[in-house]
Amino acid sequence: MKKFQLILVVGLLLTATQIYAQSDSKTEIAQITNTLMDYIEGTANGEPERLRKAFHPDFKLYTVTDTDSLLVRSGEKYIANIKTGEKANRIGRIISIDFENDAAMAKAEIVVPGWRIFTDYFLLLKYEGSWKIVQKSYTWRPYTVVSEKK
Repeated sequence: MKKFQLILVVGLLLTATQIYAQSDSKTEIAQITNTLMDYIEGTANGEPERLRKAFHPDFKLYTVTDTDSLLVRSGEKYIANIKTGEKANRIGRIISIDFENDAAMAKAEIVVPGWRIFTDYFLLLKYEGSWKIVQKSYTWRPYTVVSEKK
């Protein structure tokens, strides 16, 4: 009987730990999502303060130019190009989020109709109680319209 009670107690403890871990995981994913949406909606709606909220102050953007060289831009210069209240024709969506403890990576797609489709890769860190984007690497492909045949 004591063996059964011990197994029951251990089983309940393991179940409670899994429920707590799943709940904690959902909370972290929600916080990371909020940070990414501050970036996506901040750029689309002309809200530079939302970008400052999402980005670490030393945030950098990385991409490869048409001449195959690395282009590094400061986050401050990027934010400076976002004019308050000036909406941009951009449609963003989060594709994936992966995190462990206080580090995360995420992937998003930003469609600028008639121009380009960007794929953004983010590195995020959680410190002082919130998630911040510390780096963004991105690439793009042309936006193409597929016409329907009659």
